[in-house]
This record gives sequence, structure tokens and C-alpha cells, in this order.
Amino acid sequence: MDTKNTKDYSASSITVLKGLEAVRKRPAMYIGGTDKTGLHHMIWEIVDNGIDEALAGFATAIKVTINEDGSVTVYDDGRGIPVDIHPTEKKSALELAATVLHAGGKFDKDSYKVSSGLHGVGLSVVNALSEYAFIEVYKNGQIYKQEYKEGVPQTEVVTLGKTELRGTSVTFKPDSKIFETVEFDSKKILDRLRQHAYLNGGIKFEFVDKRKGNFKYAFFFEGGLKSYVRHINKHLKPIHKEIFHTQGQIDGVEIEVALQYTDDLQTREYPFANNVFTADGGTHLTGLRTALTKTINNYIYEHGTEKDKSLSILGDDVREGLNSSGISQSI
Repeated sequence: MDTKNTKDYSASSITVLKGLEAVRKRPAMYIGGTDKTGLHHMIWEIVDNGIDEALAGFATAIKVTINEDGSVTVYDDGRGIPVDIHPTEKKSALELAATVLHAGGKFDKDSYKVSSGLHGVGLSVVNALSEYAFIEVYKNGQIYKQEYKEGVPQTEVVTLGKTELRGTSVTFKPDSKIFETVEFDSKKILDRLRQHAYLNGGIKFEFVDKRKGNFKYAFFFEGGLKSYVRHINKHLKPIHKEIFHTQGQIDGVEIEVALQYTDDLQTREYPFANNVFTADGGTHLTGLRTALTKTINNYIYEHGTEKDKSLSILGDDVREGLNSSGISQSI
């Protein structure tokens, strides 16, 4: 053992990071990295907050705007972040949500039954990794605003005037000192919002890119996952016209599944957990595969001919040509 190194390891060797310093010091721990994936994760976190408001029954629309200076504004028409003074912290709840890790409504079981993203730390992390940010809350007929620089409040929460709007608008500009690039990819954002629109039927998602002459695009799908599977299969030949679709709640978990077979040999599975795409699958996908194989084998046993009953249908056989999408949401 190197005693020279070990004897120098004392209390003075421990670095104490206050506030959001830890996020700026190790951003990859919170958003996965400082490359393009991490950059766009900043948007997803704020969008997820709006989706949570919609899933809770309070929001109907989410709008993402890339501004001319490269900053991003995400607006949802939900309840609006609380702005009143927190009873124990003696600060505005808005400031706490934007500047304190693990401060948010998602830790209160009565505020959100379902939540996605970083579960209450998303807004503060985005704020910490931004050159500047400001949040406007439209609540009680008033506009409330607070400004930040590198996650640090530059102003108190101020009241700007009256409004008929409701909800929250978060504007942030990623810090070029942290990210490898701060140039957002409009196609990547469009693809993500389209996917969210399919997963959350009945919610309007709008995208505006002011860098491209005020380019606008919007998504709204009442069919939810059925519309998503129809989109996946638009260039394929379905074997059955109607898309199988079911949803319900089992043991505190909401489940929705849509599937359709095509004459293609390839299997396309798109599983989601709490609105997050799980590319590597998980128990929710394994459960669906097992249930589907078991159901088809049971049907053959009950209704098939003696010759049919001698067949042994495996999971790979059942999934051939299957295009499916499923969501599981913890409640």
C-alpha cells in the first residue's frame, strides 16, 4: 500500500459542492453526457414535466420553440408551477423547483400519479446546465417570472401583470462551456414529439423553429398507440385490418398495448415505461411476449384440430411479422 497517498486523505480532501454545483461538475450523471444526446435530453426533461401535467388531467397542449439565439422555450398549459412561499423553506416554490435537486411535485403522491423523466430533478438540472434561463408561470390570472444564470437566481419571483393564459413556460440556453455542441437538431425534436403524441393520445404537441423562418409543425392523435402502430405499418401489408388494442390497470400499473401482424418477417417492438422508450426491453416487454405466446397456444389447444394441437408454437413464431407498441405506467 502507498502510505504516502493514504496519509494525505483527510477531511480537507473531501469536496463539498453546494446547490447545483454538483450538476455542473458531473453533468453526465444527470443527463447521460454532454454530447448531442445529452443536449437534447434537456428538452425532453421539460417536455416530460408538461406530459406529467397532461397525464394528471390538467394540460392539453405542449409547445417547443427553438428561438433565434439558440435557446429553447417549452410551454405547457397545465396548472403552472406553484409560486407561493414554501412553509418550511421560506422561499417561493418556483425557486425551489428550479434550483434545488429533489424538490418537486413528483415526490408528493397526491400531486402526480404518473411521472416520467428525472422525477423531480429535471427542471433544476436543466437550469444548472444553462448559460441563462427564465421561467414564466401563468397562474391566478397573473404572470410570475424568475431569471437565472448557471442555475443561480438573478431576481426574486416578480409579478409582471395580468394574463388569460395558464401553465408554465421555461426558456433556457444550454451552456457552451459544458456541452460539446449547443446546436439543436429539429428533426430529432420532431421525431420525439411525434412519438409522444402517439403515446399520449388527445394531447397536442407543437414545434416552432425560429431559426428557419418560423417553421411550424404540430401533432395530435386521438388514437394513441393504435395510431402509432398504424404509422409503423404504413408501408407494410397488414394481415388483419383491425389493430388489436387493449388497456387496463393491474396491480397498480396502467397498461396499454396495440399490435398488428404484417406479411413482413421482421418483428418491430416499441416498449415504453412511464413514457420513456426502453430500447433494451424489460419485464414489461418480456411479460407481453410470454402472455402472447401462451394465449395463442391456449387458443390452438382449445379450438384447433388434432393436427393443430400437435404443433409447438414458440415465441419467435408468434412474433414473426408482429409490429407492436406497449406502455406501462406505475401508479
